[in-house]
Amino acid sequence: MAENDNLILAFESSCDETSVAVIKNGNEILSNIVATQIKSHQRFGGVVPEVASRHHIEEINICIDDAMQEANVSYDDLDAVAVTYGPGLVGSLLVGLTAAKMVAWAHDLPLIPVNHIMGHIYASAFNQEIVFPALALVVSGGHTELVHMPKKGVFEIIGETRDDAAGEAYDKIGRVLGLQYPAGKKVDELAFEGKDTFNFPRAMNDDDNFDFSFSGLKSSFINTVHHAEQINQVLSKNDLSASFQDAVVDVLVHKTKKAIDDLDVNEFILAGGVAANSQLRNEFDKLFNNNYKNIIFEKAPLKLCGDNAAMIGAAAYPLYQLGVFADNSLNANPGLEFEYKKD
Repeated sequence: MAENDNLILAFESSCDETSVAVIKNGNEILSNIVATQIKSHQRFGGVVPEVASRHHIEEINICIDDAMQEANVSYDDLDAVAVTYGPGLVGSLLVGLTAAKMVAWAHDLPLIPVNHIMGHIYASAFNQEIVFPALALVVSGGHTELVHMPKKGVFEIIGETRDDAAGEAYDKIGRVLGLQYPAGKKVDELAFEGKDTFNFPRAMNDDDNFDFSFSGLKSSFINTVHHAEQINQVLSKNDLSASFQDAVVDVLVHKTKKAIDDLDVNEFILAGGVAANSQLRNEFDKLFNNNYKNIIFEKAPLKLCGDNAAMIGAAAYPLYQLGVFADNSLNANPGLEFEYKKD
């Protein structure tokens, strides 16, 4: 390691992935260990908080050891410890927080508190450094929000879902289609083979704001399927998936375009678990190629769209530079949010 290299040991345990990573200079992954719990939660059709917490306890020390060994570093090489402290499941967050605080205390290292959403946004930093002012669309199982970043370290929510997150809606309609949790990837695959024949609603598309709503779309989908079952009508899963996905993508792209036209931004970032959706990525590619060639468009790397500690380490680097540290009183904040942009 060069003398001026910065090494951060990062922890992520906000939901159902236990992850520890070592990140160099905010943009190089030396290790990124992820212990997934998907199979444990599939039988329940979604994440069970108590089960998730138990798995984090079982995996966290293994992940620490594996991350340090894969990165080939010692604790003396580290400059800081970073950890997700919210938003997320409180029990899950506490496992990562406890482990991170113990490492920081034992090795006299500064502790950096990281907002999980900031982590998703900074996954794009592994492609290139963020150019401010910037706008991010974070779309996942638990979150759908547009975040304005006028400068480094400032995050302002300008729009968010009023009800279901986009990824949550995918999982709920996936259950109706008989798909295993998580359903997003399979719905995306089915949609590729289908057509939008049902014309599901695009809620709030014409409203004078940047907010989203997917509850009505979800209900319309479920009602359509249940009505067909009652009259013994067989509907195409491919067409149902295509119709649902077209509605989701249309709204996400439309609201983002509206925000870009309203703001002065140099970069747009697509991040979060649903950012791995092929149709969403393709539609944004078209939008920026045709309309915004002067704005940088960055997508979070596919392997970093889901929850992982590498993105937390990337987000921690600018906080380290800004001197944003916490002490051992840092607690989990399951409802943590960015500030809302003032008019």
